[in-house]
Amino acid sequence: MKYIIVLIISIFFISGCEEKVYKDNGNEHIIELKEDIEVYSDIYLKDVITKKEEDDFVEIISENYKIDTTKLGKKDYEVIYKIDDKKYSHKFIINIVDTESPRVFSGTNKTVTIGYEKDLCDLITYGDNYDGDISCKIEGKYNLDKKGTYKLKYYLTDDSKNTKEVNITLNVKEKNNSGSSSSTPKKRTEFSDVIKKYKTNKTEIGIDVSKWQGNIDFEKVKKAGATFVMMRIGVQKTAKGELEIDPYYLENIQKAKAANLKVGVYLYSIATSTEEAIKHANWVIKVLDGEKLDLPIVFDWENWSKWNSYKISFYEINNIANNFMITVKNNGYEGMLYSSKFYLESIWTNQLNFPVWLAHYTEKTSYKGKYKMWQLCNNGKIDGINGDVDINVLYN
Repeated sequence: MKYIIVLIISIFFISGCEEKVYKDNGNEHIIELKEDIEVYSDIYLKDVITKKEEDDFVEIISENYKIDTTKLGKKDYEVIYKIDDKKYSHKFIINIVDTESPRVFSGTNKTVTIGYEKDLCDLITYGDNYDGDISCKIEGKYNLDKKGTYKLKYYLTDDSKNTKEVNITLNVKEKNNSGSSSSTPKKRTEFSDVIKKYKTNKTEIGIDVSKWQGNIDFEKVKKAGATFVMMRIGVQKTAKGELEIDPYYLENIQKAKAANLKVGVYLYSIATSTEEAIKHANWVIKVLDGEKLDLPIVFDWENWSKWNSYKISFYEINNIANNFMITVKNNGYEGMLYSSKFYLESIWTNQLNFPVWLAHYTEKTSYKGKYKMWQLCNNGKIDGINGDVDINVLYN
């Protein structure tokens, strides 16, 4: 009986200390709400709540959590606020909307040969921030069996009915069977010239290689002045296809390390989902088998010519890359994203601030973003390699 009395007293004491929350009953003059929020906005609860100047006596006491803006549609939320030591609950709806139109990231002057049979929508590359499957319709007259120039209008529409209109010039030409080729000698970039121009106390000069360079004499590469080498560890040849180890990877990493060169690896991936990206990252970790790297594991996604067929959004491709790099980071390695200047500026947001390996074949890049490494040419010439090689600047 003694224990029952103590329990009753305890329950009464706890209940008496609970602070009651009153229903708002629509006090709209107290709290104003921004209810339409753009998809993928980086926004928190207190960002959507506005108090009027005369309502300084209102204290918002809800936790300032991040609003989920990754899915379109309406969702219920609640804010708790206090007036004169009384708590009130106000329920409201936030509607996540998409008002951004699809984008085109290819030229608008296209040429095909007579008899062209593929989908004309695939002549241009286009995408959307949210919708991976955009509707494409073409307006205008053309004849793929007759030589000529045709003016077409493309209409690209996403699920939210945002539309992008693009004017395309279609050139239909006869097939060229001459087989003629230019006799102009190919220009080469000497590795020694790159050292003279770009080597400082804050930079290193190196190369990146794959099976296309064949057998490499890394001792000669080292003597030529290179201090690092990025090497392809594997490749995915087709979407959804299995990864294959680069046939020269094992030989390359052993010989490069023996020559005292810093080493990093890259994977050519066509991952089209976060699950596949994580699988690819784990594949690289398995192939490395504990191998120490001086430089990052690089995610190399560049199969843009078939982008339309993958049906993924800009947000999704960024998420794919981020999941790859988070996975390698969780396994003790550094992740890095490889891409050209154009796609870094138009597709990749690099929202988790992973290092960037910039590809821009020029003497002085105009890329304004941050990058850790710069691939400045693909026609490099260095002792120890027969044929062309990519040359890179690493920033310390």
